[in-house]
Amino acid sequence: MTNILRAAAAHAIRYLDTQQSGPISAMATVEELRSRLTKPFPENGTAGEQVIDELVRDVEGGILGSSSGRFFGWVIGGTLPVAIAADWLTSTWDQNAASNATAPAEAVVEEVCGEWVKEFLSIPGSASFAFVTGCQMAHTVALAAARHKLLEDRGWDVERQGLSGAPSLRILATENTHESIMRSVRLLGIGTDAIECVPADARGCMEVGKLAAALQGPEQRPTIVCLQAGDLNTGAFDPFEQACPIAHAANAWVHVDGAFGLWVATSKRFRHLLTGVHQADSWTTDGHKWLNLPFDTGLVFVAHPSAHRAAFAQDTTYSVPRDGLRNQKDWNPEWSRRARGFPAYATIRALGRSGIGEMVDRCCAHADRLVSAIGELPGAEIMATPVINQGLVRFLSDDGHHDRRTDEIMARVRAKGVAWFGGATWRGMRVMRVSVCNWSTSERDVEQALASVREALIDASDTSSTS
Repeated sequence: MTNILRAAAAHAIRYLDTQQSGPISAMATVEELRSRLTKPFPENGTAGEQVIDELVRDVEGGILGSSSGRFFGWVIGGTLPVAIAADWLTSTWDQNAASNATAPAEAVVEEVCGEWVKEFLSIPGSASFAFVTGCQMAHTVALAAARHKLLEDRGWDVERQGLSGAPSLRILATENTHESIMRSVRLLGIGTDAIECVPADARGCMEVGKLAAALQGPEQRPTIVCLQAGDLNTGAFDPFEQACPIAHAANAWVHVDGAFGLWVATSKRFRHLLTGVHQADSWTTDGHKWLNLPFDTGLVFVAHPSAHRAAFAQDTTYSVPRDGLRNQKDWNPEWSRRARGFPAYATIRALGRSGIGEMVDRCCAHADRLVSAIGELPGAEIMATPVINQGLVRFLSDDGHHDRRTDEIMARVRAKGVAWFGGATWRGMRVMRVSVCNWSTSERDVEQALASVREALIDASDTSSTS
């Protein structure tokens, strides 16, 4: 056993030592990867050491360098070394974090982390919480709690009676709301037809007056208002201080998507963007973004613990929970699950509030530098200056086909493998999104990325002039 673990550790360390200098893009073709990884049906086993060595060899060129400091495509952080180490131990300890009986130390770690993160993010200490796979499932948990309370207030037990015949719910959100909210609405049986768009201003922030108008009327339908702490494209924040009281006056539930933006609470420079966010009814955030944890970690907080627990708690005859210790499965959609609290605990202890805040400020400064410098290049245009760590640019074509030009430049940059940017359609235009969320991104990474974009623009111009 120890030989195979040492071999895997050696491969992992070698990868980490080279990831900052290697290509960011996955350079191998799908055909190459299939030809390497498609083996004869394994009727008989193969030595573990050989399997690991061949796996590492065969995936070469097929690993996207999303943990590199020069990956700016999506809101994806790297993984801090302390988080990787704790994650290795998590796999080794092999705890089923379903309950406090199957994973007592994990249960305590989750208790501690939940309290710490509430303090970091200025969420009321009385709120309940759960560790989940990511923001997608965090939204689902929060909206399930909202569904429970809104329908219970109208005399309907949704966990027992289901949705057939229940009062119909509606969701008020802007058109900028992340697709994961829509997916959660589908999973919960509420349906995307229940989503009504509230107009947003030029920055992408919900217009408070329009929200108030949408909440008026004799129907008094059970309503969830979805606000954003950090728009995916511009990093904009909805006006929580004004929107929350308006929603609560209409007996609506306020949900805040803070996948990455909630972490600006640790920054003295940016925490003002969250003024009033504590008034909400539920909040969600991802661990693999600004906390730079491994994937499979998200957090959800609910200001109404009884509604949260009612949506998920279910007794079993074989469960023997420990008294006096929070039972994880009462707050989570999964039972059997990974002990995802250990990497969070180790990372939070290693960084502290000041370390997280410094990382947030640094990422925002890098994003501002990237967007402003790309915008100064010939043939480039800034579409959205970062509010925090997200910004948008596009590339202009002499023939007016700016969308095609933007996609072409992004493809050229990715093909070089120096940096990775992703595209989006924003207000009907193709844009290149700049997202900086990685603890390891340095000034050198930023300058290398800028040089790569500059070269891509020159190459594209040379190609156009010779064609």
